[in-house]
Amino acid sequence: MQQRFLAGMVALVAFLSAAQADAARLRFANDGDVNSMDPYARQETFLLSMDGAMYEPLVGRDQNLQLIPMLATAWQQTSPTVWRFTIRQGVKFHDGTPFTADDVLFSYDRVRSPGSKLNSTLATVASIRKVDEETVEFVTNGPDPILPNEITNWYMMSKAWCEKNKTTASPDITKNEESFATRNENGTGPFILKDRQADVKTTLVKNPNWWGKSESNLDEIVFSVIKDPLTRVSALLSGEIDMIYTTPTESFDKIKATGGLKLLQTPELRTIFLGMDEYRDELLESSVKGKNPFKDIRVRRAFYQAIDEAAITQKVMRGYASPTALLVGKGINGFDEALNKRFPYDTVAAKKLLAEAGYPNGFEVELDCPNDRYVNDEQICQAIVAMLARVNIKVTLLAQNRAKHFAKIGEPGNTTSFYMLGWTPSTYDAHNALLNIVGTQNHDKGIGLNNSGRYSNPKLDTLITEIQVEIDKPKRDQLIAEALKIVKDDIAIIPLHQQTVVWAARANVDIKPTGDNFLQLRYVSVK
Repeated sequence: MQQRFLAGMVALVAFLSAAQADAARLRFANDGDVNSMDPYARQETFLLSMDGAMYEPLVGRDQNLQLIPMLATAWQQTSPTVWRFTIRQGVKFHDGTPFTADDVLFSYDRVRSPGSKLNSTLATVASIRKVDEETVEFVTNGPDPILPNEITNWYMMSKAWCEKNKTTASPDITKNEESFATRNENGTGPFILKDRQADVKTTLVKNPNWWGKSESNLDEIVFSVIKDPLTRVSALLSGEIDMIYTTPTESFDKIKATGGLKLLQTPELRTIFLGMDEYRDELLESSVKGKNPFKDIRVRRAFYQAIDEAAITQKVMRGYASPTALLVGKGINGFDEALNKRFPYDTVAAKKLLAEAGYPNGFEVELDCPNDRYVNDEQICQAIVAMLARVNIKVTLLAQNRAKHFAKIGEPGNTTSFYMLGWTPSTYDAHNALLNIVGTQNHDKGIGLNNSGRYSNPKLDTLITEIQVEIDKPKRDQLIAEALKIVKDDIAIIPLHQQTVVWAARANVDIKPTGDNFLQLRYVSVK
């Protein structure tokens, strides 16, 4: 009897071991955390990537960035100001409750709540109405020819779950507010949150009841925060992790030369730029008192021409970037190569401009910079500090993790004088960047929500509104060109470059980087 029992236990252990061996698991790391499980907490790529494994939009994108049906099976513009969406039937949230048209209406109200940072995704929408259990209609403020492109990062949330857990409004992450949705989730996506340890580790597991046909074989996803770049690379080399999301440029050659590893890269659609407080009468963080030097275009141009972007591209980015003169880059609708010529790097001209503006001896200012968000972000800022010193601008660098950085420069305070930011238009259309980055800030209308410098130009605002409703593409593209020229000539921001997306992974990981730098976990497999 005992022998049969032991034999049975041995067989059971062998079975469980085989099952575990067959289970596919992805272990990956990044230099910063996802910050929140609430998909409306921040309009930031990595947060939306991770939350997008659990939550889903009505309309999504595939690995080629083409629109695909998600929680809506079809959509059409039934009149110039009405878009009709057909709701997918038979979908359930992770808690087993059905996804309905009422959840779409609720998600609309919640994404427009004061704490939400995705309000701009629905800036053109005046209202949403339920036609029947399978149909909802979006009524827009004037024609909106690209509405489906604008809502691919707007994830659906459960009305019943949010009401039950008292999280009907999104907490304001910039004020360190939290709700039940900050550390918990209830989406409809292919993965479910198993464990959340903020700033340490987040574990997802496969949703066995997902409505879709999976293109991933993953049973478990373990995401770890490894801030130090060399430690992160060492973990990949040792086999402790399978993939790095943010890969340090100084390790590229070593990774490429190591057997069993691969470096994956593609041009990114994100533009890295510097912004300036052009709103306050006196800067918060400057030696200049009683006035704001950034309100003078000569000062803005002096800063621009004192920065040697070619050197940043070659020395700091090691060639993995493309210098730009525009707010948007190649691959974004409206990009105009004829406009994409930077003002020349010229320290003599920069000093002359500063003197003409009344600052012959320069001045002091603080630069806000993330240290875990963009490729070599802190190193770029350090280089800029040194470059501006050549024209007698003394810059104090404040480099912080992404959570602190975005909380400082973002709404509602915008407590910054000079800052770094990066932006990928989620619509792959220039209007998105114009609306979010340089439109006059208006939270109620979802305009300028990432315009931390609060730049304002009435003529540009008019063009942004016209672009939003223009359905004739050649005319619309001409309006975009006019708007981008204003942004460039007025030096509303100081563009730097479009970085290259570079991920590193073990050879057995089937993964594809895309120009938006979204980690689409639903497409990842481990062989």
